[in-house]
Amino acid sequence: MIELIKNAIRERKKLTIYYAPGEREIEPHALGTSKDGNILLRAFQTAGASASNEHKDWKLFRIDRMGGASGNGGEFNGPRPDYKKGDKAMKGGIIAEL
Repeated sequence: MIELIKNAIRERKKLTIYYAPGEREIEPHALGTSKDGNILLRAFQTAGASASNEHKDWKLFRIDRMGGASGNGGEFNGPRPDYKKGDKAMKGGIIAEL
């Protein structure tokens, strides 16, 4: 799954992921590790389920809690205007980012 996400970031491909409470469509922007060693994904969610009821917004996902990921054939143009490189949540380091 890590390679799929890294490729999606590099190629600006949208992903469909399963993350409770359900399926979500996302634009992946950064992949890295937390200070505790968890692998994190910062993405902009464009559609789908949301525990917070915010269906279109920035989200931070833990990869170990993700039920799966796949390419959905969609592409995005690049970083969203409000994206900030060097995500502060990824204190353990950045693996890939736009």
